[in-house]
Amino acid sequence: MITLTEQDAAEFFADRAFSPGLPGFVGVAVDLLLDPACAPTGRRPLRHGFLDARSPRVVVVSGPPSPGVETALRRMSDDLAAASRLMDQHGLTVLPFATDTVHPEGPVHAYGAATAGIRVGLEAGPDHDGPLGLRRRWVLAHTLAPVLAAAFANAPLRHGRPTGWRSVRQALRRDLPVLPGAPAVPGQRIPDTPREAGGSRFPADFRTAWAATVLDSPTVTGRSLRDRFRSGARLTVDDLHRHLAGVRPPVAARGHLEIDAVDRQPGDGWRVPAAVITALLDDPRAAEEAYAATVHLVDEPLLWERAARDALTDPVLADAARACFLAAYGSFARHGATRELRDALADFTERYVNRGRCPADDLLDRAAGLV
Repeated sequence: MITLTEQDAAEFFADRAFSPGLPGFVGVAVDLLLDPACAPTGRRPLRHGFLDARSPRVVVVSGPPSPGVETALRRMSDDLAAASRLMDQHGLTVLPFATDTVHPEGPVHAYGAATAGIRVGLEAGPDHDGPLGLRRRWVLAHTLAPVLAAAFANAPLRHGRPTGWRSVRQALRRDLPVLPGAPAVPGQRIPDTPREAGGSRFPADFRTAWAATVLDSPTVTGRSLRDRFRSGARLTVDDLHRHLAGVRPPVAARGHLEIDAVDRQPGDGWRVPAAVITALLDDPRAAEEAYAATVHLVDEPLLWERAARDALTDPVLADAARACFLAAYGSFARHGATRELRDALADFTERYVNRGRCPADDLLDRAAGLV
């Protein structure tokens, strides 16, 4: 079996980062946090996708790539209903939040093993610099991610007690930069406005930046892949595949774009973030509006920490969220989204975004006996 060098690994990850393609197909995955921690093992086919156990505490319902968000939502609804029946048969309760046991100072690998979220997969975009181009989508996905994390924060408790964070799940990644690798070389920067967004204004090579992110991400042992190479480890392509599967940044390049910035929501609340993410990245007008509302966040200090701790009580995140949710609603209206979906977005916006709140605040109110 061929062993690889660190440079081989960097090229491996960079070469597989993006498969350019026009927006259109949408994939959704929803994690289920279980009590007790006795997830059924193995992969189980569902009507459209499948169910996998990530850990004894978390199972994942993964839908197939679907032609448009409405189809993706319908398919995921079917599969979640089937998964819920299966959990009932095993005597397991699906909890309506992202985590209740993880310590905010806990190991990073707890993010995958003991917390639940919602992921959306979208096409990488065509290889040009327009509103839906690959480079612009990569930047926008990263600047949107902390805004989404703040708006949908839903993990403020540990063993029933407030932690000081609105999302312990996002607190595990609080040291992340908004956009890894930016600026990539001296003299280059992310454009301040959409008007400036020519190719020369973007960081030089997002594929290289993604490869560095993967190499520097810790494994379950706490050591990065780069550290392992430099300590003389003899790693193979299979090792790289295993490591890549376990890397869970807010935005990942897996050929397509994967956005993993949203905590598990109660009930069918997963539908709103899935639809909002799709609208803000796949609708050209909404993407322009979201870009204008968030591109400046690249320069905001400690933004992931603020999103995890303060959510929409942070005025910068709150302003960006209001603009983005308004853009998403406009997209829903233009593209004929169902009345049910438009109403769900309007209700969430009024209940949380316009009031500087997030779902975690409901849990905190109940914990304090206020409701």
